[in-house]
Amino acid sequence: MAGGTLRITQVRSLIGSKQDQRATVRSLGLKRIRHSVTQPDRPEIRGMIEKVSHLVEVVEETS
Repeated sequence: MAGGTLRITQVRSLIGSKQDQRATVRSLGLKRIRHSVTQPDRPEIRGMIEKVSHLVEVVEETS
């Protein structure tokens, strides 16, 4: 967890999810299913991923 990046992909729809989960997915930068973003591997991002782990898929990237 030191200095790497995370490739985050939305794999499930936000339909029927709670409002705070929708906001978390949007704040991660995801816009639609199969959309991927790269985020730094930080505790804040890890916490957001944990909250919506059933909606996203995460791959750790090392540089």
